Amino acid sequence: MPSTADFLQYTQWSGIATILFAVLTILAFILKWGFRFRLVGTTGFMLVLTAGLFSLSLVPLSRTVIPGAVKYTLVYDNGSNLAVIATSPKITPTELEATLRQAASNLYSYGRLGSRGNNQLTIRARTIIHPEPGISAPVYLGEVKRTLATREDTQMAVKLYLDKFAQLPQPTA
Repeated sequence: MPSTADFLQYTQWSGIATILFAVLTILAFILKWGFRFRLVGTTGFMLVLTAGLFSLSLVPLSRTVIPGAVKYTLVYDNGSNLAVIATSPKITPTELEATLRQAASNLYSYGRLGSRGNNQLTIRARTIIHPEPGISAPVYLGEVKRTLATREDTQMAVKLYLDKFAQLPQPTA
């Protein structure tokens, strides 16, 4: 994953290209070239691209890594206070707890707003099982609730539904 220093380098190169396009556009207007208006659009696009790269050089792009967490997929996010992640049916309770903590950290954003006075982000973890051929059933394995007020939440409430783990397919030896 590119770092903020990498994005700053990309911004510099994009800025140089933007200046070159601007000079070429001015030259095209002076010489009345037929494609001068296309160069205006290209220069405008380069300005937007440079501004975007510059903003990425200011904000660190980092993901939290919790030891023991497994890969998950975000399957639902209302952008406010509820998200659902999907995990493998082979997950263990300790892996699920670490995965929920990692998802709670990674899905936190300053732009999320709690609805109706609820300032909590709830992330539910589910998996899909197949009790019979051709039938799929979602099984919710746990959830985590964290505050939306601060980035670091030491009071995260992780709840595992241990009774649901009995429904998961058992590994064959």
